[in-house]
Amino acid sequence: MKPVKSTPEILAFKALNRDIDKAWVDWAFEMLTAGFETEHLLILAGENEPFNQFYLQELVDSVLTELGLDYSDKDQTIKNYACYLIDTSLAGVMDSFQVLATLKDIYFEVGYESYLRDFHDLYYAKDDLSDSANQWYWDGATRDNIDTIINDYFRNWRANCGRD
Repeated sequence: MKPVKSTPEILAFKALNRDIDKAWVDWAFEMLTAGFETEHLLILAGENEPFNQFYLQELVDSVLTELGLDYSDKDQTIKNYACYLIDTSLAGVMDSFQVLATLKDIYFEVGYESYLRDFHDLYYAKDDLSDSANQWYWDGATRDNIDTIINDYFRNWRANCGRD
């Protein structure tokens, strides 16, 4: 049995030490629906706002341990999250600019990790081209080809994700 599609997002949030919110509860419910059932997953799926972060952080630790989900390699966890976001964009579920914005923010959050630099540059290239004919972030990118460049970059990244 494979965890639900949004699992890389939850693991990235944990690796980034994000507060637990409704997305985590929704994920727990999806995991239950997919056939996973542990004591702590059941509890997490039943949580409601306001969320007690101290309690929920410990609860999530228990859930992830019970499910054997590892987020200890922060870089790999974030790369897996990037693959997940790119999948959502290529499937037409999420706008590519929104994906770039998310990964650009993580680039800053994790201290300018080089593997996220292109997402930063593509975000600002696209942003500049939305209201100007010039950008200085991506060599050769114009208003006419920026979306193709982004989609090609996403496809190339996805091809190297190492997941089926």
